[in-house]
Amino acid sequence: MATGVWAGVPVREEFRRGLPDVRFGELGEGAQGVLDAWVREATGGRVEGLPLGLDGSEVLVLLNALALKASWAVAFPRHLTRDEPFTDGDGRIRPVPTMRLRIPSARVWYVDGVTVVELPCAGEGAAPVRFALGAEGAGPGEVLPAAWAGPGARKRLAADSADLLLPRFTLRTRTEAHAHLAALGLDLALRPGADFSGLSPDPLFIDEVVQEAVIEVAEEGVEAAAVTQVRMARSAAPPRREAVERIAFDRPFGVVVLDAEGELPLFAGWRRSAPSAED
Repeated sequence: MATGVWAGVPVREEFRRGLPDVRFGELGEGAQGVLDAWVREATGGRVEGLPLGLDGSEVLVLLNALALKASWAVAFPRHLTRDEPFTDGDGRIRPVPTMRLRIPSARVWYVDGVTVVELPCAGEGAAPVRFALGAEGAGPGEVLPAAWAGPGARKRLAADSADLLLPRFTLRTRTEAHAHLAALGLDLALRPGADFSGLSPDPLFIDEVVQEAVIEVAEEGVEAAAVTQVRMARSAAPPRREAVERIAFDRPFGVVVLDAEGELPLFAGWRRSAPSAED
């Protein structure tokens, strides 16, 4: 994770000292190129530049970048990948490259009718990745929360294992997060008159918040990156036959990458359209 602050107004020295790992810079001539380069480096090139271009109205820009590259603890055998039908959010059906893997029942559970599959990544403390599949016609607001629901909300899989069919895909999203912050109770920070006096002697408020993210899922593992840009402006039992469940992600589904404890969502996306062969 990396964080940077670029300002065209004074930033208090005590604020800088309190954040020794944060890069501080100035918003001057050529700042767009500097910030674009910082984004590319912080995300390993997965995000090409600022989610929101500079237009001269901003007096402070805060950037936060996350990047992940991990191998699955158990990779999908590449020779088993073949085209399977995928029904997109508009009801159209077309074949997409689909991976296959048999997984233990402990990696599958249900939350209010949503099927959740967790795939662990290799390495100690690695982030788990969860995929959430709702009923036909269900949207992200109904499906994605199941991916981070606690153990008390989960219903276990009755079968011994599951045959997982998962499309190979790349998902890019751009989210205007300004309204979401207001819903979280940060309304005062988004209006002229906000108090950021601990940051700068100049009166500031949050003018815009945008996040761009990319998630790539393939046979060997997962790569993900996200950049959040905050723009500020002046203001005021005995042997038996194994039972196997078939779980095919053959319609719109969600994907969530969590922290190592499996509690905090780091990346979340919704695959509405059918993945292309180039993904």
